[in-house]
Amino acid sequence: MTTRSGRKTSGSLAVKELSKETWNDFEAVMGTNGGARGCWCMHWRLSTSEWMEGKGDGNKKTMKRLSQRDPAPGVVVYRDDEPVAWCSLGSRDQFPRLERSPLLSELDDKPVCSIACIYVQKEHRGDGLLSDILDAVCKHAASQGYKIAEGYPIEPGKGKRAGADTAMTGIASAFLDAGFSEVARPRGDRPIMRRELRAKK
Repeated sequence: MTTRSGRKTSGSLAVKELSKETWNDFEAVMGTNGGARGCWCMHWRLSTSEWMEGKGDGNKKTMKRLSQRDPAPGVVVYRDDEPVAWCSLGSRDQFPRLERSPLLSELDDKPVCSIACIYVQKEHRGDGLLSDILDAVCKHAASQGYKIAEGYPIEPGKGKRAGADTAMTGIASAFLDAGFSEVARPRGDRPIMRRELRAKK
């Protein structure tokens, strides 16, 4: 498979929902810091004060509780059975902080699968996996009945790199490579992007 930009993809990836069985793999991807600054991917699920209070072990415990519920809070992404990334996804109402965001406010009443966070394990950054991860995640979302995937990536200025805190939502060029289109741009560096999904027949 070749992306729109002509880059060859890195091959087939598999996704598994976060659960008791995949928790250790999730931990392996997130590392000892739990992603960026002890987040454990609770940024969009908690208020700022709740997030700060739980920073580190508290956020980790909250995510572990969510991992035992239905729907799962996201998926672990594997390459050759090795966990390489994490993606937090689900309906927008699963992310209260996203719902309250004046920057990333709801565009319309269409139900979407929000791709709220993408975290690639440190050892695999630079492998060109991000667009492949998005493609695999979209296929999973389609299998769960979603018709539209929505992302909130950052688009760094020319010659600039996104920091860990802003890159957590993904990079716009990777979304384009994965078949997303820009539908809004509430700020110069912050497009909102969507991809229509089709379930496998």
